[in-house]
Amino acid sequence: MTIMAGMGSPTGTGVGPLLRGWRERRHLSQQHLALRADCSVRHLSFVENGRSHPSRDLVLRLAEQLDVPVRERNTLLLAAGYAPQYPETPLDDPSMDALRAGIERLLAAHDPYPALVVDGDFRVLAANRALALLLDGVAPHLLRPPFNAVRIALHPDGLAPRIVNHRQWRGHLLERLEQQLELVGTESLRRLREEVGGYPEPTGDPAGRADRAGPVEDVVEVGRPVALPLRLRHDGRVLSFLSTVTTFGTPLDVTVSELALETFLPADAETADFLRSAVGPDR
Repeated sequence: MTIMAGMGSPTGTGVGPLLRGWRERRHLSQQHLALRADCSVRHLSFVENGRSHPSRDLVLRLAEQLDVPVRERNTLLLAAGYAPQYPETPLDDPSMDALRAGIERLLAAHDPYPALVVDGDFRVLAANRALALLLDGVAPHLLRPPFNAVRIALHPDGLAPRIVNHRQWRGHLLERLEQQLELVGTESLRRLREEVGGYPEPTGDPAGRADRAGPVEDVVEVGRPVALPLRLRHDGRVLSFLSTVTTFGTPLDVTVSELALETFLPADAETADFLRSAVGPDR
């Protein structure tokens, strides 16, 4: 494996409007948030309308209770006139050696099943050997590092023509993009959402009939699908995967907070057998 170097955040002119925006987004009353953050409702009201200036500690307590992303906690602190709390360290920085080693071990442990690590803009920062199997046939211009996982999945020169349940998988990825925009809201992420949302759907795809007929039921439980599989044509067969996404708990760095490990586990025995045969043991 190798490691390669909608809505945004609530807006306002100061820390008060920003905090109010996050509170409203979380559908919390001032009373509920004040109780959680151990402050008075009156003081919280004064902070939100700019009549009172919050301490650094209160800004961080409120951000914690509002589940504000780490990057945006720095924004709140800056808006309140304080220095940022969380650094943003490049993944190739020497101080990240232990993290990179941990990522490599995680990716290697998932072989022969595909796994990758993406940042907050879905750029692929690391991947294991098995991912190359899924990327077979993707146009070279889409694979120039750091390539983008969502772009590769939905681009007409990427995986889109090979995804059997493309309509469903496209909807799933666009929903993930919207959720990420809620958390990060970077301009690059907004541009990505606009770009991939405009891609045409594959034409002449026999799977289109299955998509319109309803959910693909590769994985069932009492006749009902329990998760949406990714069904991908490869060398005359259809591989079926279930994806999982894992993030780092209690991150203290902006970079780490936006990393996500995505794995593609076989959804049936045939896919598992093929991957074990095609990828083989780690060398």
